[in-house]
Amino acid sequence: MKSGFITLIGKPNVGKSSLLNEIIGEKIAIMSPKPQTTRNNILGIYTNDLMQAIFIDTPGLHNPKSELNKKMVDETYKSLKGVDICILMMDISKPISDYELKIIDRIKNYTIPVFLVLNKIDLVSKLDLIKRLEEVNKLMSFKEIFPLSVKNKDNIDTLLNKVYEYLPEGPMYYPNDQITDVPEKFVVSELIREKVLLLTNEEIPHSVAVIDVLYRENNTISATIVVERESQKKIIIGHNGEMIKEIGKRARIDINNLLKKRINLELWVKVKDNWRNRLVDVKQYGNYHD
Repeated sequence: MKSGFITLIGKPNVGKSSLLNEIIGEKIAIMSPKPQTTRNNILGIYTNDLMQAIFIDTPGLHNPKSELNKKMVDETYKSLKGVDICILMMDISKPISDYELKIIDRIKNYTIPVFLVLNKIDLVSKLDLIKRLEEVNKLMSFKEIFPLSVKNKDNIDTLLNKVYEYLPEGPMYYPNDQITDVPEKFVVSELIREKVLLLTNEEIPHSVAVIDVLYRENNTISATIVVERESQKKIIIGHNGEMIKEIGKRARIDINNLLKKRINLELWVKVKDNWRNRLVDVKQYGNYHD
């Protein structure tokens, strides 16, 4: 039996959470086109007869401008301690950014194997793919390079086979039917936050948090959406409550799938001024625990 920990790092929106969900076969990490959707390190546990591979989905690496952003970047680099494999993920349809070059400069001297995953090959021509492969090969000596498409499920099995090759012999760290280590209530809160990100504009995404998830009688779950300004609260509620109804409707579908039963969902909205720049609030509303 082989086992070990694999961290997924990269800029926001390169497909780390999508890849994790595809590998695990369940939606445990939320996704949206908004930057910095993932705020916490989330474990996805993949187990078969030969290995237990524990993937760590991390917040996208970016230049932090608030206490929340700093905490997100800290979470990512914390994930690199004690792992067996590092997977750097990039969007092949976009030019390599200066920040990605900084990431590579930081990890190129790591003693652990570093894989490069080039996602979204479905968006580029074969010629562009060849050019990008030549480009990245000059940046550092990656142990393995995988052009793939999470959307089309291309080459994911090849990636898993290579993960198996590089993992050490080891024990099963988790029961073979466990797919994540995060509490169920955390996943519920993230599914609600995802719907807020998908349904609201630029003013909202970075300032929203979901807290106080409570299981009540009659299969009812309640939760509170936190924003930083009264104007944002009005947007979340919407005209005649239409926005918060739509958030609840969409979140309820995913929560039903997660819990394998039908639930009622009650959502509330409150304002906590400037919470992203107070570390005590970041730890509470961002679900961080030191």
